[in-house]
Amino acid sequence: MKIPSPGESITEVEISSWLVKNGDYVRKDQVIAEISSDKATLELTAEKSGIITLKAKEGETLQVGHIVCLIDLNKNASARIKKIEEKPITTDELKKIPSPAARKILAEKNISYSQILGSGKEGRITKKDALKAIPSMGGAPRSFQRERLSALRKKISERLVNVKNETAMLTTFNEIDMSEIFSLRNRYKEQFKEQHGVGLGFMSFFVKSCVKALNLYPDINTMIDGEEKIHYDFCDISIAISGPKGLMVPVLRNAEILSFRGIEQEIKRLASRVRSGKISVDEMSGGTFTITNGGVFGSMLSTPIINPPQSAILGMHNIVERPVAINGEVKIRPIMYVALSYDHRIIDGRESVGFLVSVKEILENPIEILMESKIENALEL
Repeated sequence: MKIPSPGESITEVEISSWLVKNGDYVRKDQVIAEISSDKATLELTAEKSGIITLKAKEGETLQVGHIVCLIDLNKNASARIKKIEEKPITTDELKKIPSPAARKILAEKNISYSQILGSGKEGRITKKDALKAIPSMGGAPRSFQRERLSALRKKISERLVNVKNETAMLTTFNEIDMSEIFSLRNRYKEQFKEQHGVGLGFMSFFVKSCVKALNLYPDINTMIDGEEKIHYDFCDISIAISGPKGLMVPVLRNAEILSFRGIEQEIKRLASRVRSGKISVDEMSGGTFTITNGGVFGSMLSTPIINPPQSAILGMHNIVERPVAINGEVKIRPIMYVALSYDHRIIDGRESVGFLVSVKEILENPIEILMESKIENALEL
């Protein structure tokens, strides 16, 4: 078997972990390894059934097309294959078998894997589980562990440092009264879900408001390419989603033509692919503007970092009831702080502030601006 190409422009990958060892019998389509590129972590599955010989080590970086393992299909292996296939192994027993790396760590700690609940796929005991395991008797030794950064994490760290070093990044802040959005969702969320099979979340309102604001302030929807500035006449909105491999940023293509229903359904599909580890490189490439929601983790305020080569990113945060002055009276309203980080090399303060004020005005008046006073038509109810 050779290293497959995870996507366009990717020439090498790292063997993150082997899920089998030399001499194991593998079945066709069985996951045998995890491989990481600078954009994503993917599963490598067996192309045939047979006895496997590994031709690369964990942590090794290989070129696309390099031979990564051999699967023995000849007659000399047939008797062993038959014996293995006839051996009764229950699903629970399979789930308990640790990965080779985890098995080695547990042996060093003198811990039986039968005492551990795995957090991997189908309950498999992972290297991380083994590192966290503590012997049940006696005092836990004081120690530390070194772990190689994955290719994905290394690339993320490089990109973040480059953004700080190579852009003139600034952040502007504002606050949004979410009362109208709350009222709309409370009135229509059940009907919307029953009609379309998906929830009416905050993200569709933010995506649509950003699309409108990007049309008003097109310099936000640009990026630098050498000595040129590229303007886009479409809005491919990158949405930050947390998954088992970290934060992924799949792209909502042509958000300018999507309805509330279309946005919510597409976000649900992309989120499912991120959380199942099936998101592709193509699905995470080519965005023109990013929205990230730190509020789902409880963040009150933050400074989001631009997602290169884009020029701006909107940060959402948690919603908290706060006292605000309205027509000379103090009212309690659900308030969200928002932040726009932008590259000051091509975006001026007037555009950045104007964009964020527009997002605020749109979200505080969603019926008139986003729905043109036709709520049921906008929600396709």
